Amino acid sequence: MAQSLYTRLVADCLFPLHERLKGHKSVQLRKALEESQWFTRDVLQTRCNTQLQHFLTDVNASNPYYADQFRACGLSPSSFGDPEILLRIPCLTKELIRANRDRLLSHSDQPVRFMKTSGSSGQPLEFAVGRARISHDIAAKWRATRWWGLDIGDPEAVIWGSDIELGAQGLARQIRDRLIRSRLFPAKHLQGDALMALFDRLQAYQPAMIYGYPSILSLLAEAARQQKRHYNAGPLKVIFCTAEKLYDHQRQLIEDVFKAPVANGYGSRDAGFIAHECPQGRLHISAEDIIVEILDDQQNPVAAGTPGEIVVTHMATRAFPMIRYRTGDIGILSTEPCACGRQLPVLTDVIGRANDLLRATDGAPVHGAYIGNIVREDAAVAQFQFIQHNPRQFELKLVCRDGAQPNQSGLRAKLLDVVGGDAEIAIQHTAAIAVEQNGKFKYIVNRCRENPSLAGATEQSP
Repeated sequence: MAQSLYTRLVADCLFPLHERLKGHKSVQLRKALEESQWFTRDVLQTRCNTQLQHFLTDVNASNPYYADQFRACGLSPSSFGDPEILLRIPCLTKELIRANRDRLLSHSDQPVRFMKTSGSSGQPLEFAVGRARISHDIAAKWRATRWWGLDIGDPEAVIWGSDIELGAQGLARQIRDRLIRSRLFPAKHLQGDALMALFDRLQAYQPAMIYGYPSILSLLAEAARQQKRHYNAGPLKVIFCTAEKLYDHQRQLIEDVFKAPVANGYGSRDAGFIAHECPQGRLHISAEDIIVEILDDQQNPVAAGTPGEIVVTHMATRAFPMIRYRTGDIGILSTEPCACGRQLPVLTDVIGRANDLLRATDGAPVHGAYIGNIVREDAAVAQFQFIQHNPRQFELKLVCRDGAQPNQSGLRAKLLDVVGGDAEIAIQHTAAIAVEQNGKFKYIVNRCRENPSLAGATEQSP
């Protein structure tokens, strides 16, 4: 891995010193992860079972909420060695976290940091993280960065719009980011000239990696393509996409314009950094500290290759345990080995994020991926947004290519097949669609989720 002397200084000295001062163990963890990723699956599974047993034992002794849960389920420390133990523990939901936040805090001398989700799927969720969880997340992201021949200290452009991150840019954070050559490019209010101004700033900065929302990066790429602007990739080696569903058309567009591969990442602020894409195109789960289950509507495990809800147990969350946490996202597990040689389990696909979920008029779940596939079949459509206002009323906003006319009747008919023949779909043409407050562009908007009193049949959880 050929790197500059400055990158080596940052990765080997400055960043490890920063992490030590913060009380984080990310350096040791990253080194351990880079060894364990090559272990056989049997060895990984054995280590995972042992780690889970220790985790549950610690949680039972220190956490009021789970001590009661385990007791109610007839579980004791002697039970925790059972490889199927998780199936005997109830799932954790956002609603349960809100109702039991204080009791989910473990008794410990270790400091915790309270965090909130952005609330993009409705009400923000407040939870706590300890130093162990932060260290594991940093180590997992760091390992994935190194898969691509890069390291902390290589120039990084972060295109982000969440008020949580933008509001955290204090002086100390700014100094740290300058030292490690990570530059934040706010993703708010990006339309028209602002998009091309960002394109020019990225071109001038010449990052080795870009990290951001796929929706914003694809909007930026589309704007550059329309204006026939060419990106001089220079040192750019990879574009990391996260926080949203990455669609195939977005990946292709971003790669075409920026002349660099896209690497998908799956995770969330509440669940942690769950999976990362390797250069061979497979999404590897950070299985050393995260257990991923795929469950059906009755919360039973599904066979590999079958879609279901992604449920996560993060074993570095002793301070605020996340055991069998329901993400609301839909994914598929694979049993096929990856050509990269790493034995970490693979998510074949994250079909849809919880934020993309709509409900048909009969209450059946509809993921935004299906809507997107229908609308993007029409070559006249440059951009769209599909909104569910209530259980029966939907709206399709369209931005069309110059001089092009979409097949409105065909679009409406296909969409009605998905959301219900008795639905009403209004189609509106517009010159532009604004990004959200958090800087993301939402293809799918569920007003029922944002306003539960409107939900009716859509109140069911996925």
